[in-house]
Amino acid sequence: MRKLFLIIGVLLIFSTALKAQDPTIKDLKNEAAKSIPKDPKDTAAKKWKLGGLFNLNINQGTQSNWSAGGDKFSFSLNAYLNVFAFYKKNKSSWDNNLDLAYGIVNTTSLGSRKASDRIDLLSKYGYALAPKWNVAALFNLRTQFAKGFAYSKTPAGKDTSTVISNTFAPAYVLLSLGIDYKPTDNFSLFISPLTERWVIVTNDSIAPLFGVLPGKNSKNELGAFLSANYTAKLGSNFVYKTKLDLFSNYKQKPQNVDIYWTNALTAKITKYINFSFTLDMIYDDNTKNVNPVKGPAPQWLQLMGVGFAYNFRKK
Repeated sequence: MRKLFLIIGVLLIFSTALKAQDPTIKDLKNEAAKSIPKDPKDTAAKKWKLGGLFNLNINQGTQSNWSAGGDKFSFSLNAYLNVFAFYKKNKSSWDNNLDLAYGIVNTTSLGSRKASDRIDLLSKYGYALAPKWNVAALFNLRTQFAKGFAYSKTPAGKDTSTVISNTFAPAYVLLSLGIDYKPTDNFSLFISPLTERWVIVTNDSIAPLFGVLPGKNSKNELGAFLSANYTAKLGSNFVYKTKLDLFSNYKQKPQNVDIYWTNALTAKITKYINFSFTLDMIYDDNTKNVNPVKGPAPQWLQLMGVGFAYNFRKK
């Protein structure tokens, strides 16, 4: 009987304590117990991440009776568009990225010349083997929009130009199977011992400039491929992106590694005004030098400007 009274007493004390607990704790429990109503229109799981960036830089200048000298008129325009679509569900991932760039420079003395020209499409499918490791298949197309010229002077001192590239000539098509290492969201390393690459040049007159045999419009290469991508946010307004691609041709001089390296630094000045700096480097042992007297050498392209920028992203 004493035990029964003791149990009843303990229950009465516990009940009193529950009634006297802090109202704030009660509110928190009530909030936690609530169910979140689902929007009836929202029937699909969020698997895609979509977005991009458009950047347009314009510079113009004129001179009249200017004693310091210079061109009477100069104008330059550089446009850049990046769009991406990333898919993720369970162990499957599919990354798609497209870079488009084109720029022109026009001056009174030199006329119009191309400043930049790039089409770069990347598509990579991965299946997770471990939290940071994927087995992956990669497709890459890299080419250009318009004709490219090498400029020189005749013995008489007049400007002359020679066509050294054309629309989709050359076009580099790459298909690769390998392992993708992604330790963080801003870094990935793709390594492949089995990669097929095609160099396509539909213009017979310039095909030999890119290692394509006379009479042919393409060549096939089998080799190893590495691609490293890194993005860093420097402070609140600066973003740095870099991509390094390396390819070694098993069939011909595998020690002469082809290099494709891009760098882009952007700084947000206002909501729609950006500063941008880009630096690209290409080395391909089979690509002829713009100066025929010299052998293969790195190709460099650097652009810098301030202009209109717009970021768009599907939420």
